[in-house]
Amino acid sequence: MTFMTGVSAFPITPASADGKVDTAALRTLLGRLLAAKVDSIGLLGSTGSYPYLTREERRRAIEVAVDATGGTTPLLVGVGALRTDDAVRLAQDAKAAGATAGLLAPVSYTPLNDDEVFEHFAAVARASQLPLCIYDNPGTTHFTFGPALVGRISHLAGVVAVKSPAPDAGAVATHLAELRCAVPAGFSVGFSVDLNAVEALLAGGDAWYSVAAGLFPQICMQIVQAVRDKDATEARRLNARLQPLWELFREFSSLRVVYAAADLLDICRAVPPRPILPLAEPARKKVATTIRNLGLS
Repeated sequence: MTFMTGVSAFPITPASADGKVDTAALRTLLGRLLAAKVDSIGLLGSTGSYPYLTREERRRAIEVAVDATGGTTPLLVGVGALRTDDAVRLAQDAKAAGATAGLLAPVSYTPLNDDEVFEHFAAVARASQLPLCIYDNPGTTHFTFGPALVGRISHLAGVVAVKSPAPDAGAVATHLAELRCAVPAGFSVGFSVDLNAVEALLAGGDAWYSVAAGLFPQICMQIVQAVRDKDATEARRLNARLQPLWELFREFSSLRVVYAAADLLDICRAVPPRPILPLAEPARKKVATTIRNLGLS
């Protein structure tokens, strides 16, 4: 499977206060991504608030996305859950609905060890037959994948990619090299953490799993095109232009910022799932000023 390259755009999942997905608003968000011709869509990622949605609502969101994309854009779907059997059912749902691959995080309450995470992936891959991307997101799961564990899981049948948090520029080349040495040839090594992702791409990363692209896909596609053109100067220039947005992500979290931006731009009226609160008015004004000054829409 070779689709895990370029920009994978991760939109929010608009929903009511009681967790019912707003399918019309989701279609609007997906339409923006399709118009920008993103390389893939990451549905129900952390930005998509997957842990806050029921199995039924997650399935409904996938069905909407599959219908919206019409099979033209690969769809990566979050299938993480506390229990392995629940993750299996979510992955089976995603496959049945037409998702291209699943994004599996080792969600936990009791901290997990490497053997437990390996068995979790083995069970979901075997039972669902859905291609899987390893989701390394220690900020939410409190579990960090070492290169050895990524390598071990990467040799499971059906595991095709890793989504790894990009470290600072000075460490990204070493981190990428360690992952490349651990995984099979052709295995996709991609990166999240928007503010560090450009250097990861320039170092040779395959994919950028992007929160910003879920709302502002055009400029993210421009950055990736510059990388593809081997124009590091242009890629860094465009990334530097987005520095005020990255600062907002640092200050308030990317999730809260993109919810506020979607509302301010009149794209959709969703609010984050409780107990997460919308940004207070002073922060909203800061977001509004930033997106206006950057010319983002």
